[in-house]
Amino acid sequence: MSEATDLVVIEKSNAMAVFTTKEQLDPIIEAIEKEARSLVPDVSTKKGRDAIASMAHKVARSKTYIDNAGKDLVAELKALPKQIDESRRLVRERLDLLKDEVRRPLTEWEAEQERIAAEKAAEEERLRIEAEEKSALEALKKQVEADHEMALLMNEAFDRDAKAKAEEAERQRIAHEEELKRQATEQAKREAEEKAERERAESARREAELRLKAEQAERDRIAAEQKAEADKKAAAEQAERDKQAAIAEEQRKAQEAAEKVRREADAKEAARLAEEKRKADEQAKREADVKHRKTVGTNIVNALTSHTNLTREQAKEVLTALKDDLIPCAKIHY
Repeated sequence: MSEATDLVVIEKSNAMAVFTTKEQLDPIIEAIEKEARSLVPDVSTKKGRDAIASMAHKVARSKTYIDNAGKDLVAELKALPKQIDESRRLVRERLDLLKDEVRRPLTEWEAEQERIAAEKAAEEERLRIEAEEKSALEALKKQVEADHEMALLMNEAFDRDAKAKAEEAERQRIAHEEELKRQATEQAKREAEEKAERERAESARREAELRLKAEQAERDRIAAEQKAEADKKAAAEQAERDKQAAIAEEQRKAQEAAEKVRREADAKEAARLAEEKRKADEQAKREADVKHRKTVGTNIVNALTSHTNLTREQAKEVLTALKDDLIPCAKIHY
């Protein structure tokens, strides 16, 4: 959050309440107003003018501080949904991996059970074939016995031929039965091995996919963290630049305000001095005029007493009559 000022401090933990509750924001502004208006402005001294400029700067800093505090709070609230979505994605991916990891023994067991069931089915098929072959053999034996009974009625040569055929049939039967057993066993074994191999390949493929997903998730997490850090750094740098620019702008405005106040004060002082000089000049002019009139009056009185028989008091009365324009065709020129 922004750096605190001399007039106001907003705790980060309380920022949300300050900017969303009028009852908390008003006292802060009122405190700044009270502090600022408590200053009695005095532009007649440098110390007074500096105090005015300093207070104006404090108010400007407080405004920037409060505004930046609100801006920081808005930035945090905007970033919150992204953080939540990222956390949800990480939870989904990692728990999916964990689910597959936890279930792997059961998956492998189920595959083994399927292999055992396949072998059992192959064995049952072999037994079925053996039963059919045995039934056929029994039927053949019965047929042979019947043929043998018939052969007893034939000659010896026919008996030998029948016996040879029976032995050959028996040999072929045995060979055929052994071949069927061998083929059924090999078929069951091949199917079981092929299924086990498919299951091993599928398990390896799933493990490879899970590993790739985990690696990709880790890379995505690192990239997201790096991007978030870079964005945070860029935002902080931009905020600092904005802050410095705002401070510089407020300082410039405060300096301009102080210069304006100084110029106005200088103008008022110059006007006051000019007025005092005008009054002094007018007073001096009046005093000089009075002195001049007194000198002229004295010269007139002295001339009247010197050139007439008037006494000094009578000459003063004549002077008074002249000044009051009581004597026609006679006027004093000063």
